Amino acid sequence: MSGLLMQDKVGIVTAGGSGIGRESAKAFAAEGAKVVVSDISEEAGHETVRLIRESGGDAIFVLCDVSDENQIAALVEETVSHYGRLDWAHNNAGIGAPSKPIAETETADWDRCIRITQTSLYLSLKHQIPAMLKSGGGAIVNTASTSGLLGSENLATYSAAKWAVNGLTKSVALEYAKQGIRVNSICPGMTLTPAVEAWAKEVPEQAKYVENDIPLGRMGRPEEQAQAAVWLCSDRASYITGVNLAVDGGQTAK
Repeated sequence: MSGLLMQDKVGIVTAGGSGIGRESAKAFAAEGAKVVVSDISEEAGHETVRLIRESGGDAIFVLCDVSDENQIAALVEETVSHYGRLDWAHNNAGIGAPSKPIAETETADWDRCIRITQTSLYLSLKHQIPAMLKSGGGAIVNTASTSGLLGSENLATYSAAKWAVNGLTKSVALEYAKQGIRVNSICPGMTLTPAVEAWAKEVPEQAKYVENDIPLGRMGRPEEQAQAAVWLCSDRASYITGVNLAVDGGQTAK
């Protein structure tokens, strides 16, 4: 026995070109998985694949705009064509929205956030699950947010999309539990992705205030979110489905 959690299991990471997605793809590969990295950026996606291959892992890149159902279908088809099956998926794609009270938001911002964060997940599940059923089952992890567990002032658009991610996770988990597919979500708290790092440099005092408010006293790292996703997809979590797991340094425990 190799001891690797995901040995030879085939899966997809969406938005795998940076941040949590890149670390997730690397972490799955490090545990023996064959990884299909998808992203809207070819350059970023290929860089993730390069990093995986340099470390001895097995990965390919497939360009995919998750707001386009045809591209999602093609992503799943390419995965099965190349590797022969689909065992797991980390549906990580999503975007934020401008921080404003709901009455001041733009409808276009709402539509874009819902399409890329919520509707893309529906489309991904719609096409991933039939492929997993043909492979005998599987495991799916969706990236939500602590904003999908709590209210978030001035972030109603983003919060609504992430609550939908968590609701979809629970409902689909119930629909396919008896067919061998587990579905869970991770709910990251403030995590040092490139975007958050840039924000912290711009407003260091505000970033320090946020850190001090986290029970563990620091922001999370993308690789910590990735490890949670890998574990939930592994057989170590074989009796866990329909869970929205907060990976937030204790923030939502308050």
